[in-house]
Amino acid sequence: MRRHERGAGQTGVMVTLAVLVLILVGVVWGWPQYRVYAQELRGKAALVEAESNRRIAVLEAEAARDAAVALAAAEIERAKGVAEANRIIGDSLKGNEGYLRYLYIDALKTTPNQTIYIPTEAGLPILEAQRKALPVQ
Repeated sequence: MRRHERGAGQTGVMVTLAVLVLILVGVVWGWPQYRVYAQELRGKAALVEAESNRRIAVLEAEAARDAAVALAAAEIERAKGVAEANRIIGDSLKGNEGYLRYLYIDALKTTPNQTIYIPTEAGLPILEAQRKALPVQ
């Protein structure tokens, strides 16, 4: 019976050894195949990421262009409004010399410490050179 046990033990060792050899051969053959497969997957992932980044950059550029166009249109509309307001104000002030003079005098009341030059007949102001030269008492 011992002989039979010894044969069975040797058979188990041989089977284990054969399985280990098959695993080793599988690893030696399969590892390079796996590395090629993994590299291919990394390349595809990098390509998909690059395409996605390109699409994002294009969409961001289009959004910036659309925003610039909208801002330019808004600025044009604002300028049209300012021009219309200026036209209305200008038309309302034509022939209103008295009102303009009143606004000027009213503004002088609220402006402290100001020297006012009054034009003479020749249109030249009277200079106060002597007043400035005199010592203040």
